[in-house]
Amino acid sequence: MLGFILRLVARLPFLFIAGRVYGPDIVGRYAIVVLVIEVAALFATLGLKRGLAQALSSTDRPHAHVVWDAMVVALLASAVACGVLMLFPQAMYPNSEIIGLERLLPLVVFAVAASDVSLSALAYRHNIRASVTARAIIEPWVISIAAWGFSFVSARDGLILAYVVSMVAALVASIVPFVREYGMPRGWRPRPADIWALARRNAPLAGADTIEWATRNVDRFILGLLFAPSVVGIYYMAQQVVSVPQRLKSSFDPILGPVITQSLAANDRAAVANQVRQVGFWITGAQAALLVVFAIPAEGVMGLIGPEFVAGAGALCILLVAEVFASTGAVCETALIYIARHRNLMISLCVLLLQIALSFAFVVIARTQGWPEAWQAVGPAVALAISVTIGSAVKAILLRRLLGASVLRVRPSLFGAMAVSALVGAAFTSLPARYEWAELSLGIPAIVATYLFVIIRFGFGPEDRSLFRKMPGVDEATLPVMEKL
Repeated sequence: MLGFILRLVARLPFLFIAGRVYGPDIVGRYAIVVLVIEVAALFATLGLKRGLAQALSSTDRPHAHVVWDAMVVALLASAVACGVLMLFPQAMYPNSEIIGLERLLPLVVFAVAASDVSLSALAYRHNIRASVTARAIIEPWVISIAAWGFSFVSARDGLILAYVVSMVAALVASIVPFVREYGMPRGWRPRPADIWALARRNAPLAGADTIEWATRNVDRFILGLLFAPSVVGIYYMAQQVVSVPQRLKSSFDPILGPVITQSLAANDRAAVANQVRQVGFWITGAQAALLVVFAIPAEGVMGLIGPEFVAGAGALCILLVAEVFASTGAVCETALIYIARHRNLMISLCVLLLQIALSFAFVVIARTQGWPEAWQAVGPAVALAISVTIGSAVKAILLRRLLGASVLRVRPSLFGAMAVSALVGAAFTSLPARYEWAELSLGIPAIVATYLFVIIRFGFGPEDRSLFRKMPGVDEATLPVMEKL
């Protein structure tokens, strides 16, 4: 929870600097570059971000040997991905000229993949502090500071240079605790057969990770094919605001994965269902709160980034709704990748293909109707909302059948909290123009306070309140491993 809050606070300066200093055209170019680098790094991890916990829980070898095997796998795959991007650099810059050292940018893939494997290994030892430090403090604050500093050096490449610096800083923050925790492996020799078997076993996990990532980013790539970089930049900034609630789910990943694998190892499927229900409610509740917080004053939020970005207010609202509906499926997938990985992979693939088809269809329909470009650019966001809603429903049904217990918890207090806080937000947005300053400075805190009061007072049970206690009782806790932290 602390990591999520820190990410929320640290992300805001970057959005402001990128929007106000660089503008939508440069942000759009940066968005495509980061998109390609991230998908290459995702391939390079070969599913180890979530598969490493299962490998460690089912091996008789020293854990230090297993994690260093995983590191070798990630680095070898990174070399392949890096080589491909260096041979075809136009994939990173489809709409702009390649200048100078930009061909060397794929080297960042090594840093991202090694950092992901290190943090996954630390999470198995219940070291979540390293993830919070690297991902919620070092990475976002370094990119914000570096983006501001590099703006005085290069208005064209400042954002990309800042991204490189932040990834290297996050790698250092990940590797140092990794080596302290596992040490240098004594008597370890890489086992090619074991490494290949590890990569092969994790192929469905790698596919699931890639498809989940693609579901959240393919809309940006489609916009890059159909629209100018400035449109991509505006949409990307809306995505970044939405990524604040989306990162709440990733904040639970480091501990939820090991907890589920341990419950499955004990064949306690009822505990897995309970864990999915509990975390699913927390994430859905938080994302619903942020939906109200950001959607009611959407134009003000996007205008804070820069006046050119107000056109992205509609996309922002739709993407926020999509995240609320996607939360159940995202949490269910955390269990499905261990007990029905191939079926989960097929469902995710079908959802992605549906999203791609709907995205192109909606844009084509909008253009034939002669709608404004800003309306056309919302088409991929609508396609995302529809597809992830369908995917969440299918995954929840499948997981319920496999576990023999419900994995979805719906509480009327959630809808009540959203309604009451929305009324408070609407009151602030309806103020006269001379009080526009109060829409964000006073309205957002009022919305958050109202939502939290209603949901905690009427929606939280003992198991929910145990999350916020330093030493919860054993009978109250839903996530046993979290009690020990």
